[in-house]
Amino acid sequence: MAEGRRGPRVDRPRATAYDVLKAVRVDGAYANLVLPQLVARDRLAGRDAAFATELASGTIRRQGTYDAIIDACLDKPRLEAKVRDALRLGVHQLLAMRVPDHAAISTTVDLVRARIGPGPAGLVNAVLRKVAAHDLDAWVRRVAPDPSADPVGHAVVAHSHPRWVVEALAEALDAPGELDALLAADNDAPRVTLVARPGLATVDELVAAGGVARRDSRFAVDLPGGDPAGIPAVAEGRAGVQDAGSQQVALAMADAPLDGRDALWLDLCAGPGGKSALLAALAAERGAALLANERQVHRASLVDRGTRAARAGLVGVVAGDGTRPPWRPGTFDRVLVDAPCSGLGALRRRPEARWRREPGDLEALVPLQRALLGSALASVRPGGVVVYATCSPVVAETRDVVADALAARDDVRLEDQWQLWPHRDGTDAMYAATLRRQ
Repeated sequence: MAEGRRGPRVDRPRATAYDVLKAVRVDGAYANLVLPQLVARDRLAGRDAAFATELASGTIRRQGTYDAIIDACLDKPRLEAKVRDALRLGVHQLLAMRVPDHAAISTTVDLVRARIGPGPAGLVNAVLRKVAAHDLDAWVRRVAPDPSADPVGHAVVAHSHPRWVVEALAEALDAPGELDALLAADNDAPRVTLVARPGLATVDELVAAGGVARRDSRFAVDLPGGDPAGIPAVAEGRAGVQDAGSQQVALAMADAPLDGRDALWLDLCAGPGGKSALLAALAAERGAALLANERQVHRASLVDRGTRAARAGLVGVVAGDGTRPPWRPGTFDRVLVDAPCSGLGALRRRPEARWRREPGDLEALVPLQRALLGSALASVRPGGVVVYATCSPVVAETRDVVADALAARDDVRLEDQWQLWPHRDGTDAMYAATLRRQ
C-alpha cells in the first residue's frame, strides 16, 4: 500500500504486521484473533499472509530478546512505543527470518517514514545496521546474563519470557534439564491441528484434504499448510481447529469408566466452544446429551455458533455463573471444568499472554478455580466423574487446586492426573485431573 501519492511505498505484509502489534499494544487485542481480521482487511493471501503472520506473531513472542538487543544498540534506551514496534519487526526479520539484511532494513525504514514520520527513520536505520552485524546466538551471548551465574536471568533474555514465568514453569516441570527446551518450544509457531467431530466427519476425510493423522487423539489431524476454512468439513462445522491437547482433555471426560446412568453431561466453562462441540458429537453417538454453560454472554454466543453441527448431542447453551449454578446438585453424570487460568501453557498460540500476565493474577484466578471445581463436584452424581483442566501447568492452578478439593471433601477420589508439554508432546501444556465422586 502507498501512504499518499508522494509518500514512501510500504510493503503490505509488513504494514499488516505493524498494525497487529499496534492493536495488541494499544487496544489490548489478542494476536491470534486480530491477525486474521487484518490479513483479510488488507487482502493478503498465500505467501503474503504467511509472512505477515510469522512476522507479527514471531515478533511478539521474541520481543523480550529483541528489546535487550535494541537497547544495547541505543545511546538512550527510551523510545516511543510505536518506534520500538517497528524496530522489533525489523530485528525479527534480521535475526529469525530469511530476509536479506538490506530488505529488512530498507522496508522497516520505509514503514517508519510512512506510519510514524521521517524523524525516527535515521535512528531506525542506524540501529538495524548494528543489529545486522551479528546473528541471534551472538547477540544473546552479548546481552544475556552469564548462564552459570544467573541461569534464570539468562533464560529470560535468551528465550524471551518474563522472570516470574520462567520460575513458574521451572517449578511445574518435572525434569529441570528440559527447561530450555520448553521455553524454546514456546517460541515456535504451533501446528494447525484439526478435530474430526465424530459422527459428523472422519479422520480419513481430513487426511484426504491434506492433513496428517496424529496418534495422541483418535480425532486429530495436523494440517501442514493451507487455510483450514477452505476444507469443507471445517467450513460446515463438522470439523474444527482444535489443539490435540484440548482434544485429549475432552476425551478424558468422555472416556472415563462409568457405572450406571450415562445420560447427561456438563461443560461448566464452555467458551469459546471447541471442547463442547467435540463432547456434543460424542454424546450424540452414545445417546447422551451435553449442557454447555458459559458465564460471559458473548462467549456463550460463540459456543452456540460453534456447536450447531452437533445439535443432536446438545441440551442447550446457557450463560450462567458456574460457581452458582441453577441446576440441582447431583444432576450430571460427567462434568468438565476447563477453568479460566493464566494461559501459560498456550504461549505459542497466545504470544502476548506472557507480557500481559502478572504474578498477582493468580490471586484472583486460584480462588475462582477452587470455586468452579467445588461446583463441578457438587453438580455430578455419586459415581460420576469430573475432569478439572487448565491450559496452564502452573502448580498453584493445577495440582494445588485439586489437592485443596480432595482435602475439603471425603467423598471424592483422584483417579488420574497428567500434564502435557509442547516440547515433549507437540501440544499446548494442558493439565487434567480425573476425580470421581463416591
